Amino acid sequence: MAEWQTLSDRINHVTPSATLAVDAKAKAMKASGLDVIGFGAGEPNFPTPDYVVDAAAAACRDPKNYKYTPTPGLPELREAIAAKTLRDSGYEVAPEQVVVTNGGKQAVYSTFQVLLNDGDEVIIPTPYWTSYPEAVKLAGGVPVTVFAGADRGFEPDLAALEAARTERTKAIIVNSPNNPTGAVWSPETVRGIAEWAIEHHIWIISDEIYEHLNYDDAKTTYIGAAVPECREQLIVLNGVAKTYAMPGWRVGWLIAPLPVAKAAAKLQGHMTSNVANVSQRAAIAAVSGPLDVVHMMREGFDARRKAIVAALNAIDGVNCPTPTGAFYAFADVSALLNRPLGPNGTVSSSSSELAAALLDEAHVAAVPGEAFGAPGYLRFSYALADDQLAEGMRRFQKWASR
Repeated sequence: MAEWQTLSDRINHVTPSATLAVDAKAKAMKASGLDVIGFGAGEPNFPTPDYVVDAAAAACRDPKNYKYTPTPGLPELREAIAAKTLRDSGYEVAPEQVVVTNGGKQAVYSTFQVLLNDGDEVIIPTPYWTSYPEAVKLAGGVPVTVFAGADRGFEPDLAALEAARTERTKAIIVNSPNNPTGAVWSPETVRGIAEWAIEHHIWIISDEIYEHLNYDDAKTTYIGAAVPECREQLIVLNGVAKTYAMPGWRVGWLIAPLPVAKAAAKLQGHMTSNVANVSQRAAIAAVSGPLDVVHMMREGFDARRKAIVAALNAIDGVNCPTPTGAFYAFADVSALLNRPLGPNGTVSSSSSELAAALLDEAHVAAVPGEAFGAPGYLRFSYALADDQLAEGMRRFQKWASR
């Protein structure tokens, strides 16, 4: 490119999504004829429930869905999301506080765009979902990571959060059940974060997209219900992708105090306008319907969770804590580094190099821990078919044992 064609500093400072990059490479390898097992993307392999698809099919034939509709979402969907919040989270929100977005990722992006000024800091408990720090940077903010390891169950320490706070701290992210670790934070930790945020006038951004995916005795603690006083500074992010196996439908939302919701709708009015009406009609059926199908999918994920944790821990040099939420296994692979692996005796000095070698040589796709602020780990999504999971683990074990 010529000098005058240079791109903005803002986009040049952003790192591409590692999860999407791994998924794209795996799909490209598959398209070339290679048999690749993909543990990369957090994409449920279950079909979208029939009643949701039926609602979308009917919407396709209704001319009222062929036009622009209100930017913050169909009134019926905003009302349904408010009702769903009362049902699942246990507290009331007004439909006017809801802004429907093009997937949960846009809700994340919009939140930081309307909250942050240049130099504002956002505390991000780490390991984190790969897009959080990049969305902060795109808004001119500064991500401040605070690591909590497996010794703490990947659960943030309040003293460490306080140590990271400065006069520029504007917000903190809460993500439980967590991506990438699968950790479900304790009620004590969630309440503690809320009380700390209230004391120091810090926005709370609670990403609750895995809310219904809990296992064993773990339960999602909804911060807005646990500490009602925090709701004036709380923004909840959610969507239908994970709960209802609808990642391709691209419907997410944010719930915020009215001034924030209005600002997010204003931004969306200049960015995308309304979410596709057919997808919104499908989302109405999803969030208004029963959770029976969701519970069925959770049982399937639970069986895979147990299988993948056992398989990973059977590999010499791999240590995988048992996750209690979401559909990810976050395995410590640091003992596999700096030693020859696979038929070529490949030596990897980082988990990023290890993930690349595993994909190239064993045709198994996982996301390296560097993408989540946690070098030395690999994230495996177990939202794939049972036979694919078993075969992928067999390949990994065979490759790592050579």
